[in-house]
Amino acid sequence: MIKAHNIITRFGDRTIHNGVNFHINRGEIYGILGESGSGKSVLMKQMIMLLSPTNGNMEVLGYDLNHIEYKDAQKLRKQWGVLFQFGAMFSSLSVADNIKLQLTEYTDISSFMCNEIVKTKISMVGLPLEVGGLYPSELSGGMIKRASLARALVMNPKLLFLDEPTSGLDPIGARNFDKLILELRDIFGITVVVITHDLDSISSIIDRFCVLADKVVVAEGSLDEVLKSNHPFVEKFFKNDYAKRHFSKKDIRI
Repeated sequence: MIKAHNIITRFGDRTIHNGVNFHINRGEIYGILGESGSGKSVLMKQMIMLLSPTNGNMEVLGYDLNHIEYKDAQKLRKQWGVLFQFGAMFSSLSVADNIKLQLTEYTDISSFMCNEIVKTKISMVGLPLEVGGLYPSELSGGMIKRASLARALVMNPKLLFLDEPTSGLDPIGARNFDKLILELRDIFGITVVVITHDLDSISSIIDRFCVLADKVVVAEGSLDEVLKSNHPFVEKFFKNDYAKRHFSKKDIRI
């Protein structure tokens, strides 16, 4: 589904990635974990063609993004949805118009059908239909996340990219959002890529994940597999007192 081959990323004299490799299987919820500044969001932007690596190549749905033609790139963009960390909704548009935007840009679906699709997506993410008439500034943080998710789902994507989806949510809201993502994957078979630091998400919904440190992937696999790593960052993140207490409640050995 997605393969990163020896990704090297530089911004000026600063090297962010120095040979990153990972693969994401169809139908799984895959996490990308790393400390601040490790280039997690940069990798996501490379996967959705907002940035290009300095060297190496990213393969998405069978396309080598280094050599993709314009028409194929346009086709590919219709096959994924993205939820950015802070929602990235247009403040001057209503929630419904934000969700509808891709439909009007990329399809010739009638206005009536667009509105019906928008209603379906709003309901799908657990929001009341009245939210469609509101503006982003009128929504709570949790509602913005769900509205942004509805927008990401509007084209029925094969791939869903989520950048820190539970960041800023209260514990109950975060767990409900995790449950929603799991349900969407199970019902529709979407492949989900999640950038996260959330221990609950990692232990509850993520099938496999990679750990970025020292500009490379230092561990990849299921939680059990990653916990076998003795890399200092893995030890620091997963074997501190807070993590030990968290995992002990879930009967996870670390």
